Amino acid sequence: MSVQGLLILITLAIISYKTKALDLWGTFTAFILGYFILSLGGWLPFLALFLFLISGTLATKFKIKEKKKLGLVDEKYRSIGNVLGNGLAPLLFLIVEVIIKNDYGWAAVFASIATANADTLASEIGKPLGKNPRLITNFRKAKPGEEGAVTLVGELAALLGALVIGVIGTFAVSEYKFKMLLSVTIAGFIGANVDSLIGATLERKRLVDNNGTNFIATLIGGILGAIIFLLI
Repeated sequence: MSVQGLLILITLAIISYKTKALDLWGTFTAFILGYFILSLGGWLPFLALFLFLISGTLATKFKIKEKKKLGLVDEKYRSIGNVLGNGLAPLLFLIVEVIIKNDYGWAAVFASIATANADTLASEIGKPLGKNPRLITNFRKAKPGEEGAVTLVGELAALLGALVIGVIGTFAVSEYKFKMLLSVTIAGFIGANVDSLIGATLERKRLVDNNGTNFIATLIGGILGAIIFLLI
């Protein structure tokens, strides 16, 4: 990695900590994760993850007063578990891409990031704006913020979140750009709903925590991205 890249990483780490986007351990973990992603994949996957961090932070602050009134705000800063839950799968897929050197590997990388971005936007925007939340497993009425609850607004936010990362993913390939956009967007959107499904089942039974749910969903989202890319 160049000295310039390292300085950018350090600067972003300091900003993340100072703005309370991440706590100390979360910042350190994100720095290490960013170092490997930047070294292995260059600026595109790093940019996608950085955009996820920014959009997630802004979405969390969106209508924060309403969320606090509803008791939907987690006062804890994002830490190591959250960073790994959302960023480990993209790194694993990036390692696979370095080995196979094929476009479907890139689809997996960006689809896993798209899943994380879509899920975060769906949750943070859907909570205060979504009406009539329903449990994804049986569509019964649910409370705002309930594990596994989905709303129409949240689904639209998820689609937008996946699409944004899909656009970034198109720059990773010289051809098949529409194929990349489509596979990443679809997989990211499905992955976000897989996250809700896991939340409504495994997480409700306390078999996994939220970070575990995020990791499983981003892993599945990435795999789906590669499969959809190969099938289109």
